[in-house]
Amino acid sequence: MTLQPLATAVHRAYTADLDAEDFYRMLRLRVDVFVVEQECPYPELDGRDLEETTRHFWIDSADGYVLGYLRLLEDPDGTFRIGRVCTAKSARGLGLGRKLMRAAVAEVQHSSAVLAAQTSAKEFYRSFGFVEDGEEYLEDGIPHVDMRREPRRRP
Repeated sequence: MTLQPLATAVHRAYTADLDAEDFYRMLRLRVDVFVVEQECPYPELDGRDLEETTRHFWIDSADGYVLGYLRLLEDPDGTFRIGRVCTAKSARGLGLGRKLMRAAVAEVQHSSAVLAAQTSAKEFYRSFGFVEDGEEYLEDGIPHVDMRREPRRRP
């Protein structure tokens, strides 16, 4: 695949507001990165994408590929959970993950947020104010660590 110039906008939508084609493109990137590239067969479709409060953030290429993605979940206790953060292999190094994380953190800046970071990415998440919240563990054969970001106080 030859990439067309990047569309720089971060898109955001609740699942109910997505059309099937956009949703499919997002899921395709997630499977390409987490299941195929990382050789990690796991239940990617966990049901949480269909929750009423789930928000999807993504960046498209000019030719319609999803190049970067993350999802934002709201847990029952009101904590936000950032997950499925990924960038297409062909678009890495362009700052797309950083751009997506800035958008998600801005949305939840006055609430607690958590994520399960692959340990190789924990410095990336620290740059957004997340701190380790527990010991390293294996999830589907990949080292992870839980991380938390406390809310910013409202002025």
